[in-house]
Amino acid sequence: MTTLTARRFDNGEAIRIHFRGKQVASIFPASVSAAELELLPFIAPGMFDIQLNGFNGIWFSSEQLTVAQVEQVIHDYLKQGITRCFPTLITNSAEAIEHGLSVIRQAREKSDVVREVVVGCHVEGPFISAVDGPRGAHPLRHVRPASVAEFRRWQDAAGGLVKLVTLAPESPGAFEFIQQVSATGVVIAIGHTGATSAEIRKAIDCGARLGTHLGNGCSGQVPRHDNVFWPQLADDRLTCSVIADGWHVPAHMLNCILRCKTLSRMILTSDVSGFGGCRPGRYSTGDVSVEVLDDGRIVVAGQTQFLAGSGATTGECVAHLMNICGVTLAEAWPLASSQPAVMMNRAVAGLQEGSPSHFTVFRMKPSTTSDDRSIVSYHPEYSVAGGIVYR
Repeated sequence: MTTLTARRFDNGEAIRIHFRGKQVASIFPASVSAAELELLPFIAPGMFDIQLNGFNGIWFSSEQLTVAQVEQVIHDYLKQGITRCFPTLITNSAEAIEHGLSVIRQAREKSDVVREVVVGCHVEGPFISAVDGPRGAHPLRHVRPASVAEFRRWQDAAGGLVKLVTLAPESPGAFEFIQQVSATGVVIAIGHTGATSAEIRKAIDCGARLGTHLGNGCSGQVPRHDNVFWPQLADDRLTCSVIADGWHVPAHMLNCILRCKTLSRMILTSDVSGFGGCRPGRYSTGDVSVEVLDDGRIVVAGQTQFLAGSGATTGECVAHLMNICGVTLAEAWPLASSQPAVMMNRAVAGLQEGSPSHFTVFRMKPSTTSDDRSIVSYHPEYSVAGGIVYR
């Protein structure tokens, strides 16, 4: 049995949590002084990110992806406090997508760690808008109509691991795809789209349940009324994921999304790029060419407006939401842990007996900005996944 002593993320109380294998055995209050309490890190249900593209130069979409690379990226995520995730494969050739899914399946079969952390896969594209802007950094030559037959090949390659697909409602065949694939239990998300309000409403009527990284993967200029935002914000059947890294969505829009969707219908994702963790410079993989800028942004190479994934990680997005929207740690954390699990029908980790032993142990360090605002920053200490501690 392993014992951890830390502060609960939701009320700040000191606890001793005992877990045996993959389940929490018991939790008891810990008797500590006020001074000792301040020195303890926080403990929270492990972060669950549904959109992670890779890390440190490794892309899950790469035609050369290897099992060893998958294992390396998963260990990098654990160091950041991410204990469950959906590796995400973006628009690419049919062969490349099937290769990536097959390699991820093989990595799970080989490694207990990968199997514990990787609980599904997200395919973002290739059934998206072909228009510059909505398409984002996805390569144009691989954009194609929605195909249920291709989805079935994905599942064959992945061993049924595809749990989330992002597509554009205006893609030819999208509505039939949504109806048939959502009936299998896979979550369909709307993203990288220039759809009309009517097309978005029809996609939701057909079974779409998520809006992928709302505020991104869209045109730089949209009609004031008939655009991709209003129908997603207004429809309570749709949960929306948001990249709260400080670059993808400006502060006023992040606050508006929160007010429209409320905390109960938002999910935080980092959408971390395969070039997350890389030094500033120009990088490419396959048909994707990007620049990592000095300020941390990752953009489509040759311009600075269109972003190409994030350089931040999930815990940093939690801290940014707290700083910009004035929400507490107890309010923000579930958007990156329990709510993704519920949306994706995965087991919900929690700080109670019998819960899966998935925890993030971290600190939120306070500081003051140049204009005297108090903010916090996220600092991971270690993770627990399936009862194993990773430092």
